[in-house]
This record gives sequence, C-alpha cells and structure tokens, in this order.
Amino acid sequence: MSTRRVGLVGATAIGVGSMLGAGVFVVWGPAASLAGALLPAAVLLAGLVALLNAGSTAQLAAVHPVAGGAYAYGRAELGAWPGFLAGAGFVLGKTASVAAVALAIGRYLAPDHAALVATAAIAGSWLLNSRGVTRTAGAAVVLASVVVAVLVVAVYAIAAAGPADTAFLGIVGPEGGAVPGVVGGVMAAAALVFFAFAGYARIATLGEEVSRPARTIPWAIAGALAVALTAYLLLSLVLPARLGEGLVASTAPIADAVDGTWLPVPVVTFAAVAAAAGSLLALTAGVGRTAMAMAREGDLPRALARVNGRGVPALAEAFSGLAAIGLVWVGSLTFVIAMSSFAVLLYYAVAGAAAFRAAGAGHLEGWRMPRLASASGTVLCVLLMIALPWPALVAAVGTLALAAAVRMAASRASSR
Repeated sequence: MSTRRVGLVGATAIGVGSMLGAGVFVVWGPAASLAGALLPAAVLLAGLVALLNAGSTAQLAAVHPVAGGAYAYGRAELGAWPGFLAGAGFVLGKTASVAAVALAIGRYLAPDHAALVATAAIAGSWLLNSRGVTRTAGAAVVLASVVVAVLVVAVYAIAAAGPADTAFLGIVGPEGGAVPGVVGGVMAAAALVFFAFAGYARIATLGEEVSRPARTIPWAIAGALAVALTAYLLLSLVLPARLGEGLVASTAPIADAVDGTWLPVPVVTFAAVAAAAGSLLALTAGVGRTAMAMAREGDLPRALARVNGRGVPALAEAFSGLAAIGLVWVGSLTFVIAMSSFAVLLYYAVAGAAAFRAAGAGHLEGWRMPRLASASGTVLCVLLMIALPWPALVAAVGTLALAAAVRMAASRASSR
C-alpha cells in the first residue's frame, strides 16, 4: 500500500485536466458532424450520463478506496467476470484515449509529423508518471488552472465576435449505426462527448494515493464534473455560432474560432497543448493503476503488478503506452475516439450495476445514490454504446472478446 499523498485540490485538478484536455482537442468536429445544430443537446445528454455514473462511482470509491476503480468495484459487488469486463474496458478505452490526446498534441504542434510528436508525448508522460503521483497532481493543478482561465477568456472573445456568415449544418447521424436519424445522431455525438467527460474516472483509480478517500473522492469528482460540464456546454453554444459548417472540418476549433478576435491564437494553442498534456498525465496514471490491479488478481500478467521504488506501476504504464503508440501509427483520430467511448461506457455500465447491487445489499455507507439513478446510468451507457458507428463498435468488442479468451485460457492452464 502506497502512502496517501494527493488531497482534494490535486485530485480535482487531475479530473479537470483530463476532461478539458481531451475535449478541447478532439471532440467538437466529430460530434458536430453527428448532432449538427443539436450539439448542445448531445453535451447535456453526455453530462447527464456522466452525472449519474459519477454518483455511482463516488460512493463505490468511498467504500472501496483501492486502485482499479470499477474493476475493483465490479469484482467486489458483482463477481470476477463483470470486474474483468470493467477493467478490460478501462484499459482499452484509456489506451485509445492516450493515443487520441497525443495525436491532438501532434496536430497542433507539427501537423506534418503528428504521429512522431504523439509518440514523444506518450513517452514523456510515462517518464513523468514513473517519478510518482505527487508530481502528476502538482502538474495537473498548474495545467488545469491555466486551461480554465484561457477557456473563460476564449468563450467571451468568441461570443463577442458574433456569429458566422454561414448557417450550421443539419443532423447527419452515424453511418452504419444501430440508431438512425435525429436520435441516433444526438446519441452518437453524446457518446463521443462522454469520452471527454470521463476524466473523473482517473480520480477513482487513484484511490490508494488519495488522502481521506471517503471525503476527498466524492467532492473531487463533483467539482471536476461541474467545471467540465460548464465549459463544454458553453463551447457547444459558441463554437457552432462562430464557425458554422466549418466546425466539422476544423482540427483546432477553439483556435479557429478566436481567429479574428482580440484574443491571440497562440494563447489558445498554448492552452490547448497544456490541456492535452495534463490529460495525458492523468490518463497514463489511471490506466497504469487499473492494469496493476488486474495483474494482482491474475487477469493480466502478474509482472504488471510490480511497482518501482516510488510505488508507481511503471511497467504497467509502459505496456499501455506501447499499445497507444501502436494506435497512433495505425488508427485514425475519429476511430480511436469512438473505440475509447465504447470501452469507457462499458466500464461505467459495470460501475452503475455494482452501485445498484451494493445499495440493495446494504454495502454503502453515508449518502446513498437512489438505486433507480444507478440503474438509469447503466441503461444510458448501453444505449450510447450501441449508437456508435459499427466499425469502432466491432473493433472494441473484438478486442475485449480476445482479452476474455486469453483470460479463460490462462485460468484453465493454471487449474491443471
């Protein structure tokens, strides 16, 4: 058991930095292409799903303050296989998120060499995290503060500049998705935006390092989610108004939106890169600790449970980083976002089911989220999952099925 060193400010900053980093870079174009003028509705739907699952996650984290998040909760409340699915979903989803955020950094800094810059960013994040979670939390406080300040100024500048000359596009909906038309477009867009909201998961996965977890984790999750929801809702309103149909094709939407206003574009570019860097740090820490928790239980190779002299699962983080680098070089940005969204929604579906079971069994202490709310969060996660385009859905399901098959084979071999 490592020393608990991260307080409320550090834990909240990790969540804020994770959520704002991913959204600033990669969500708006793909989400707008699906939801069109109903982009704010997609943000609100994603925020509702995040809120319901945040309540489930917070109360479970207070009762089970250990590394692993919903993987540990699923094992404790539902059994080994649901826990495994949650853990595998988290590792897959956040590995894809690492690739997406790193690619975004590459596109901002060196568009012609985005994959190379992304590879360097992933390696740098691993080096920082290997030196201990305290440094990660400290960096997150600084980065989150800068990003929030610049976003507030950017939203004001964009709103003051007035609307675009061209009207915003209509609803397209996902190609090959299970839910067509308006509903499918909003749901698929909400699934992509949820990818940006899911940063509070990193707070729960740091359960062994957070001081006074029963109090710190719920308040940190609530604070981070409130900041992110406000920022994303404002951006979903001002970006379409400023850019019109150009939002869909924009690779740097906030920078494009402030172009021509009194706010210099380099200020936004710096904040965007800083946001992604903070997100990358938190992602690397969270996925490494979940992989470590799974390795302790034999769901991943036990070598990944090893920690270095600072108590950091550096080997597990390196394993995830190498997989993310592979996605950087072979996968498109939109594809890895959708793949991440599916896997993370699966993770939270298990968390909601675990909270529902824990409340019914009397395992929870203090404030209790209504069981109906936990159940609703689980159902909404499943609905958003099936609304995603089929290519990403099939790839994610196939990867998780392969992981399950490997786990079954390893279990049979060990029992002989």
